[in-house]
Amino acid sequence: MQARAHIVVHGVVQGVFFRYSTQREAEGLGLTGWVRNLPDGGVEIVCEGEKDAVEKLVAWSRTGPRGAFVETADVSWEDHTGRFLTFEIRY
Repeated sequence: MQARAHIVVHGVVQGVFFRYSTQREAEGLGLTGWVRNLPDGGVEIVCEGEKDAVEKLVAWSRTGPRGAFVETADVSWEDHTGRFLTFEIRY
């Protein structure tokens, strides 16, 4: 079953390789989508793929990479669109 999640993470999540680590984690799980920094200091993630893989990235985003301190990770589940070919870092 295919799924899509929209995740907004806040805490110490910029300047700690959160985007790069998210991309590597997502690619390892076979997910597509994107990650970007937000002006308010958070990180936004949109990912699609097999539901169990999406759930694993959601769980990972609640702690993030070494050096990050995640205070909140808000998740919205959306309809899978299939519009992404890769998982990219957006600027």
